[in-house]
Amino acid sequence: MEKNNRHMPELSSELRQSIIKMPKVIRECSGISIYGKRIKSIIYTMDVAVIANNDADAVLAVYPWTPNTRILSAISQVAQVPILAGIGGGLTSGNRSSRLGTFAEEHGAYGVVLNGPSDLTTIEIVNEAVDIPIIYTVVNDKRDLSKLISAGVDIFNVAGGSKTVELVKWIRAQYPEFPIIASGGKTDEQIRETIEAGANAITYTTYGKTETYFQEKMELYRDQEIQDNE
Repeated sequence: MEKNNRHMPELSSELRQSIIKMPKVIRECSGISIYGKRIKSIIYTMDVAVIANNDADAVLAVYPWTPNTRILSAISQVAQVPILAGIGGGLTSGNRSSRLGTFAEEHGAYGVVLNGPSDLTTIEIVNEAVDIPIIYTVVNDKRDLSKLISAGVDIFNVAGGSKTVELVKWIRAQYPEFPIIASGGKTDEQIRETIEAGANAITYTTYGKTETYFQEKMELYRDQEIQDNE
């Protein structure tokens, strides 16, 4: 009887070795299938260099400033995986969020992300305008989830800081099969705890990765120069 070969060969090249790799523990979650693509790991960054050099399944393009079509356009040019694009929900809302959602869809985004303050009217307007999933960011347990779903939310994105695991459990208790994305923390243990709480996909934040890689490269170059001069 032939054995099932579960070893996955990995191919790279000399010029593409310094990519940012997602923690392997993330592969333990179920993932969320969007248009046939299974998404488990989602990198949370607005650094275009990082966006172009990672092995995540998708990019979470959300930032604290007013959403800008030029920023999304720049990200779409360098991303090699699906983009989940932020379209406001706080100060940016209503028809403006709807227009941003349409722009994101036209530029190939796999989903649009609305911030926690989003009102039901904004969600409904966006839902009428786009044909891609609406992702609502859950930051506490104060919102009525059923109303959000009725308004058009397709996925919950949990970003509750130290309360994230509790919020994931809270959502999962009410909706056993509803798609949940959640921030996993910095360690394998924190990520696994979030997955066990019920998260289907994990966002991973890359704090200072560009600077770290650059410092490592510079150290390597310095060592090589010293050796060449000896």
